[in-house]
Amino acid sequence: MEPEDEIYHKASASASDLTVGADRPRPTAMAADHLDLEAYASLYKDRTKITRLMFIAERCGNEAMELEALRMAYDEARKGENTQVYSEVAERIGGRLGQGYFLDTAWCDTVDKRAEQKREKLDNELNSYRTNLIKESIRMGYNDFGDFHYAHGNLGDAFKSYVRTRDYCTTSKHIISMCMNAILVSIEMGQFTHVTSYVSKAEQILDTLDTVTAAKLKCASGLAFLEAKKYKLAARKFLEVASELGSNYNEVIASQDVATYGGLCALASFDRTELKAHTDFYWETLTKSLTTPNFCNFLELVPEVRELVNDFYSSHYASCLEYLGNLKANLLLDIHLHDHVQTLYDQIRHKALIQYTHPFVSVDLHMMANAFKTSIAGLEKELEALITDNQIQ
Repeated sequence: MEPEDEIYHKASASASDLTVGADRPRPTAMAADHLDLEAYASLYKDRTKITRLMFIAERCGNEAMELEALRMAYDEARKGENTQVYSEVAERIGGRLGQGYFLDTAWCDTVDKRAEQKREKLDNELNSYRTNLIKESIRMGYNDFGDFHYAHGNLGDAFKSYVRTRDYCTTSKHIISMCMNAILVSIEMGQFTHVTSYVSKAEQILDTLDTVTAAKLKCASGLAFLEAKKYKLAARKFLEVASELGSNYNEVIASQDVATYGGLCALASFDRTELKAHTDFYWETLTKSLTTPNFCNFLELVPEVRELVNDFYSSHYASCLEYLGNLKANLLLDIHLHDHVQTLYDQIRHKALIQYTHPFVSVDLHMMANAFKTSIAGLEKELEALITDNQIQ
């Protein structure tokens, strides 16, 4: 039997030509309990920044990290006008951060009073526009109402206002703007059927889709497929995102997320049998998909994901699984990925087991168990399940 590093030598040979960052030092696998909250939070803005920090505070199981996340969420909430989410953060803190992080009811009253005055002003302006039948002004009036409701956390009303602009759109750019606003609010409400619908409407207007807008639509579509557990379709969308996305959609997603979501979904779902049962073709196709110029740029932002992708396609399964294991705790704190982590991990591990055994008539269970960081008894159970499912023959 060949040594572990030589396993699946055809695959390794074809992958090595396309390996991302092959000539640079390998990063140290990130510790499972390490998450630089300040760096993480800086990737996002507006409502999603607060939502992500609140999610981490709820799920992390570490009081120090919880309080740090709540402190950042509190500071961010004070920059906006959403008194409801501010009150929720302050309530969660419960006085544990001391002076300066209690619920400021006077601030809430001032913001709410100012909001009511602005709402009345917007309502009067919109009624005037509707009376005078000024189409463009009506569209802008509904759009302003959408922005107002969104800023104050009234997502349902924001969605209705944005969608109402549709009847008053006179250009393709207006329609794109309406779709993007509807998508943003739908993602935050978790209404991914709406996301898919408005992505489709926007993508039909090809003549006005600039590169950044097209990249945003790919991201939104990828999130919708991820939520629906359609991992292969999600992977394809994330792999198609143009690197020009940069930080232009950080009210929804960061470029680092594109790399992580796309890389894990691709590893878990790209299937050998669907790419024809030819080893060389399989590896060439998958590796090229994950090392397109656009996606390479995203992978460079998350070295751990870049290396686990390389390890997987180079048949270095022990190292690949180590990176996965060390990333897991932080991925479980991701608002979009947390429900899918275990499924994706199981699928990636099963694929690795299948690929390990593929070239051989027989395998050494001791060597294989060592490569997959498990006991022989545990490995036998995993292999038995895959053989029963006819995934290993």
